[in-house]
Amino acid sequence: MQSRRRRDRLAVRAWPSRAASSVAGVVGVVTVLLVGAVGSQAPAVTVDQSYWIPAGDKVVVRGHGYGHGHGMSQYGAYGAARQGLTAAQIVGFYYPGTTPTVVGGRIRVLITADTSDDVVVSPVAGLAVRDRGARATYPLPVVDGATRWRLNVVGRAPVVEYRVGGTYRPWLPDGVAAFTGDLQLQAPGQLMTLWTPAGERSYRGKLRAATPSPGSTARDTVNVVKLDDYLKGVIADEMPASWHPEAVKAQAIAARTYAAWSRAENRKRYYQICDTTSCQVYGGVAAEHPAASAAVAATAGQVLTFEGKPAFTQFSSSSGGWTAAGSVPYLPAQADPYDAHDANPMNTWAVTVDVRRLEKAYPAIGDLRRIRVTARDGNGEWFGRVISLQLDGTKADRTISGDSFRWAFGLRSTWFAIDQPR
Repeated sequence: MQSRRRRDRLAVRAWPSRAASSVAGVVGVVTVLLVGAVGSQAPAVTVDQSYWIPAGDKVVVRGHGYGHGHGMSQYGAYGAARQGLTAAQIVGFYYPGTTPTVVGGRIRVLITADTSDDVVVSPVAGLAVRDRGARATYPLPVVDGATRWRLNVVGRAPVVEYRVGGTYRPWLPDGVAAFTGDLQLQAPGQLMTLWTPAGERSYRGKLRAATPSPGSTARDTVNVVKLDDYLKGVIADEMPASWHPEAVKAQAIAARTYAAWSRAENRKRYYQICDTTSCQVYGGVAAEHPAASAAVAATAGQVLTFEGKPAFTQFSSSSGGWTAAGSVPYLPAQADPYDAHDANPMNTWAVTVDVRRLEKAYPAIGDLRRIRVTARDGNGEWFGRVISLQLDGTKADRTISGDSFRWAFGLRSTWFAIDQPR
């Protein structure tokens, strides 16, 4: 498996470089009682599972899955494809009750790597600037020796500049006294080379210097791009493009739907989706892969809807064998028969952790004596994912969420148990 980035979020992917142990620990459940819903998502099962901390302050944590577990398991999609399911069948399983449809249009993507207020690009044939305030587009001239064009702000005024040598010089079209609104650079049919503090990156579509709030002199770089061109720069960062084509096509449908959902949720915001793990990782042209682009083309425009709107198609690396209930009806908790296979090291895992990290995070408890799990989601081994637990210390007790415990130790998911000393 490839490993580029690791993360957990609304749309999650992680490809660790080595497999974990496949042996799961067992703990006893003292009481089990269904209680009310936690938030708007999963019902909780009350449990009383105590894990005593041995001398030496290190314990083995065993678990299942990688990520939040909502919606499609990417390893599960791969397993389903290997069993002969089509992309449509895969997304139909992971997002039951949704309806396929086709959408198009553009999406506004925040380019977080460009941390400066200006937008700097290399000259390219057909380069033009559009003044969104005046609703006018002006072709940029070919200037001898010019190596960059820049959108900038001087005082409170948007300006266009070009660089010759080490100096930027202002440019205005004939008959125009000043630009009046946000500016964007565009060159139809051409790739745009954007210069960021971290280096150059190529993008399809247009590059806008967008005002983040009314009256601000700051500018954020936003890539205005066709939805499927955006997908080309997403898929290979979300799933290995070398995987079974039906799995990659399922990822294209899920990622496109997620983007369409985010676009619909943020119609009026100056950007509609970001390019990081907080949304979906988008690397522009450098992230494109022929197999991923083929999956985009094979599923052109295809999204899933619920009640006529784009669905909130969360996905994660591995469900561990059970998906977790999400905040909408088409993200149910259900057994996942496709997640466990020989190519998935995340279905079952084990890791040794030092509980002193937890004592440092919660110093008021003193020395940790016991971890007592009090609520799980009720699905699968040990009664599923941990919702809440109690830290039993020598000075005080502290109740925290399963997510807080997960992040304190960098665990792959909240579906875990702790080995007991022998």
